[in-house]
Amino acid sequence: MTSEERRQGRYERRKAKREAKRREKIGDRDSFDLITDLDNLNAAFKKAQKTVHWKESVQRYEMNRIGNLIEARRKLLAGENVQQGFIQFTLNERGKTRNIKGIQIAERVVQKCLCDQVLVPILSRQLIHDNGASLKDKGVQFAVKRLITHLSRYYRQNGTNEGYALLIDFSKFYDNVDHEALFKMLDEQIKDKRVKELTFRFISVFGEGKSLGMGSQVSQIAAIFFPNLIDHIVKDGPLRIKFYGRYMDDIYLIHRDKKHLEFCLREIEKACATLKITVNMKKTRIVKLRYGILFLKGKYALTETGKVLRLPCRDSTIRQTRKLKKFKTLLEAGKMTFKDIRNAYQSWRGAFKKRFQVYYKIQKIDRLYDELFIK
Repeated sequence: MTSEERRQGRYERRKAKREAKRREKIGDRDSFDLITDLDNLNAAFKKAQKTVHWKESVQRYEMNRIGNLIEARRKLLAGENVQQGFIQFTLNERGKTRNIKGIQIAERVVQKCLCDQVLVPILSRQLIHDNGASLKDKGVQFAVKRLITHLSRYYRQNGTNEGYALLIDFSKFYDNVDHEALFKMLDEQIKDKRVKELTFRFISVFGEGKSLGMGSQVSQIAAIFFPNLIDHIVKDGPLRIKFYGRYMDDIYLIHRDKKHLEFCLREIEKACATLKITVNMKKTRIVKLRYGILFLKGKYALTETGKVLRLPCRDSTIRQTRKLKKFKTLLEAGKMTFKDIRNAYQSWRGAFKKRFQVYYKIQKIDRLYDELFIK
């Protein structure tokens, strides 16, 4: 037996051991019975109706909740279609037009039960810690804190702010998720045939061969999981980048050597090609750490003393200024009350002040607020 064969044998044994350990920790989560359990469906409804209990459709569903849950269980056991179509609308946010396909409450209950009981417990075990997308105890604040931690650790390790960050963005990420590649990845993680069939049906309706739908919880966990191959190539694969983070399709890599980051970009592009993900080269670039990293609508720069400056994007204050002027017009037209305006502004101000170092910007916008509504 050659040394290469022995090395391959050790790798296969470690892989089998890791898989056995993973299956043991997953336990009985990979089971269709969890989705058809009435208690689990009821718990899913209680979560799904939070913040939308005022809607007529939700109230109608709740009036005959037990009957509706029993009907959902019957359809699942019979293999019938539980999908009820979409409520489609367009959302324009920060200059981007997004086509949203909302899920009706009966289908949303089943999707939430599927995700909470099966998909999230199984798929989240494959995710790296620095995947900051919207799971429990994660989100935008988590991703930003990890970036600040990475910058601070980089300074302690190197003693300087001389270094680079590779920023990567995917083109129309949700619209271009390839179903064949996604289904292959899910097939490796989920063994229960009926769970796979149900999951694939929820994904397939958003397009022929590709695309995920905003507004679907199954699509959300699938989008979080889909670039997982890239995460592992960077963190514990051949690239071994310690300071790395991802939030959906926004990625950063921090390293002292610019040429190494250029090599990393080429390797990531190869991995993206296998997943049929398109890298947006207009937004993908390498920047110096002292100039700042643009990430999740903020700019984070590492100073010569090791301090991390937290600055907002210029668009953030411009949008708030325009919003206050629009509030003034709505107040004069009687379409908005001063109490609503005050609550909205204080909410924005508190979150903005907590996230960024914006003493002078806050004072400037406070003066505009006082001029429009107080004086």
